[in-house]
Amino acid sequence: MAKDPQQMTLAELRVAIDQIDGEILLRINQRAEIATQVRRAKGGQGSSVDFYRPEREAQVLRTIQASNQGPLPDEEVIRLFREIMSSCLAQQDALKIAFLGPEGTFSQSACFKHFGHAIRHMPLNTIEDVFAEVEQRHADFGVVPIENSTEGAVNNTLDMFIASPLKICGEIELPIHHNLLSVADGLEQIERVYSHPQSLAQCRGWLRENLPNAERIDVASNAEAARRVMTAPDAAAIASRDAAAIYQLSLLHSDIEDRPDNTTRFLVIGRQLLNASGQDKTSLLLSTKDRAGALFHLLKPLADHGVTMTRIESRPSRQGKWDYVFFVDVEGHAKDENLAAALRQLAPDTTLLKVLGSYPHALH
Repeated sequence: MAKDPQQMTLAELRVAIDQIDGEILLRINQRAEIATQVRRAKGGQGSSVDFYRPEREAQVLRTIQASNQGPLPDEEVIRLFREIMSSCLAQQDALKIAFLGPEGTFSQSACFKHFGHAIRHMPLNTIEDVFAEVEQRHADFGVVPIENSTEGAVNNTLDMFIASPLKICGEIELPIHHNLLSVADGLEQIERVYSHPQSLAQCRGWLRENLPNAERIDVASNAEAARRVMTAPDAAAIASRDAAAIYQLSLLHSDIEDRPDNTTRFLVIGRQLLNASGQDKTSLLLSTKDRAGALFHLLKPLADHGVTMTRIESRPSRQGKWDYVFFVDVEGHAKDENLAAALRQLAPDTTLLKVLGSYPHALH
């Protein structure tokens, strides 16, 4: 009978840990070998994107989360298993993931949270570039921000879906903690603050109180802000701790966001619709003729069939003055009986009905 760890000496505890580490290593390599056999069973040809199944991965991680009895929290267990799955998939070649760069952005952090670190990450200058690289098959998937819990929708991403053929293959929810980075020694030296417009908005209260006279300057990304202040002792950047390490900046103040629950939702974009995972969300792009009750007629079929709507945004369609499209998120997969019936009922009242994707709910 195994000895109770609480009754072990320090030397015995170390021996037990060494034995468990050996078993973990053995099991991980066994898993990697089985993953190789799965690839061979599917034909063995093609790149990792041909064998990557996000819906299957989501099912596996949910099962692991439900089985977790601690003491490690669910978030840590999910992170560890994502890294194992990422490394197993990348044995032959790694997934190529495009994101809004440069290195050190929250988009990169979202990439690692969703795909693990065993990927070929491709930092790009704009959200448009991320869509283009995936469309042209230079990247397997892209990661783009879609909304923030404090500041709302990222309109640039929404607008890209109007003309893009790409599909939504996943979502990532990332807690966002902003930091003031600089080569300066203190706040009294700071005359300018660089950051992405969303980040500046998410920290406006802190900036008003602590740097009321500092000029606020918009840049394309927080990592770009960090890069700019590397040689500017009178400037600071709002960015992540990762950016501080990458660009060799000091952390003047941490967690300067106005809301402690500040979270950004990211979308994973790819080229194919996914099968159902069992706990899914569907995003729709809708438009209708300008008439009385137009929005009511768009949403009524969803209510008639018991489909839960979780989000709606409107954007100019770019097809004509005062012509709008609606982005709608609903619960369920597009092939679920009730949602499929709602879409059939909805179709005659639309000038545009596009399923942007059905994808697994973000894991927390």
